[in-house]
Amino acid sequence: MAPSKRVLIISYYWPPSGGIGVHRCLKFAKYLRSFGWEPVVYTAKNALYPFIDEGNYKDVPEGITVLRKKILEPFALYKRLTGRKKDEPMNNPLHVRNRKTSFIEKFSIWVRGNFFIPDARALWIRPSVRYLKKYLQKHPVDAILSDGPPHTNTYIATKLAQKTGIPFLADFQDPWTQVDYYKLLKLTRWADRRHRKKEQEVFHTASKITIASPTWGRQLEEIGARNVSTIYWGYDEDDFASRPQQGDRYFSFTHAGMLGFDRKPETFLQVLSELKGELEGFGRDLRIRLAGMVDYSVHEEIKKHGLEKNTEYMGNLSREQALNLTMNTTFLLLPLNKAENVKGRIPGKLFENLRTYRPILSLGPAGSDVEKLINQYNCGANFDYEDHRGLKDYIQQKYQAFKSKGIQNCSADISPLSVQEQTRKLSGFLDEITGKVDK
Repeated sequence: MAPSKRVLIISYYWPPSGGIGVHRCLKFAKYLRSFGWEPVVYTAKNALYPFIDEGNYKDVPEGITVLRKKILEPFALYKRLTGRKKDEPMNNPLHVRNRKTSFIEKFSIWVRGNFFIPDARALWIRPSVRYLKKYLQKHPVDAILSDGPPHTNTYIATKLAQKTGIPFLADFQDPWTQVDYYKLLKLTRWADRRHRKKEQEVFHTASKITIASPTWGRQLEEIGARNVSTIYWGYDEDDFASRPQQGDRYFSFTHAGMLGFDRKPETFLQVLSELKGELEGFGRDLRIRLAGMVDYSVHEEIKKHGLEKNTEYMGNLSREQALNLTMNTTFLLLPLNKAENVKGRIPGKLFENLRTYRPILSLGPAGSDVEKLINQYNCGANFDYEDHRGLKDYIQQKYQAFKSKGIQNCSADISPLSVQEQTRKLSGFLDEITGKVDK
């Protein structure tokens, strides 16, 4: 029997979008029916996604209603101004650069932050609110769920909730004004006030707020958010159930995803370079595998330390390829952003890394949410970016184990971190704000 409760999910990212951002709402939608909620998805009709991955369609529930509305984005103009090809994937210049940032790129970032509020999809807000208000008159729903960034999603839901009175849950993958790149936008005082005013409007309109980490949840409460809870990204067992794990004959460190200038692992690379000269066979066995966008400064750091022959740049991979890669590595490398709010940064890939049961080498501050999860499930170790001695001792010890008996899989029960369990929490919050609990 079809669920009687309906939730409108507002998400710019939806298949065929690739990348990590699409998976939060996609996986929620996949499992919400199991907990009595029928998802109705609203997304962009002609979005300029950075990556396309047709494989994500397999997670779209059969018969789901997907509403699409055209969006006007400034990225085509940005590509022309910066000399990029029309079909070239879009690096986010706030994270990953192909070269040193040009004046045009810096100016584009300034325009984006000061005139496109909350983000570059802002022109989608008014037409979306008009369209959805009309749709809901004939097709009512019990709740609205937004997921940001882009916080255009969040603000569409805010205005729609104000106009209709429908209970609204605002989910945050990343914070808004507290996000690590907010200061890079070079905002005027006027624009900063506008961002903060709209953020407070969300806080006062939403019946419930969820966010991807406990630390970020506490920080949201410090600036006025209320009724805040954590929903982790989680991992989907369906993605791993029949995926073979064969191991790796190399002593490998693998990172799949964006590796920006704010995650450049200088000390880690220095340690690997030193061990190449100190340990017999280390240089022959070492592999660094980087899949996804890699900032030019990371390339330069690898050259500087003589690690080019040990490094494989694998480019942008499909999700299936990325999962196969991470399943069969010695270590999973997880450098966190070097930013003020890094203790709350939990990359979505952490949960999939944990599900591979391969040990994780995380780089970030002590006491971070990532370190707590890695320690709780006993699957790897975290070191401060500059902890030269700690990193060197750990890698040397693990290399000796690799040569003698191999690196063993982790074995903790991580089922509480599954997407199904996170969706169970989400459905409970939807029940709470609507007062509609299945008996």
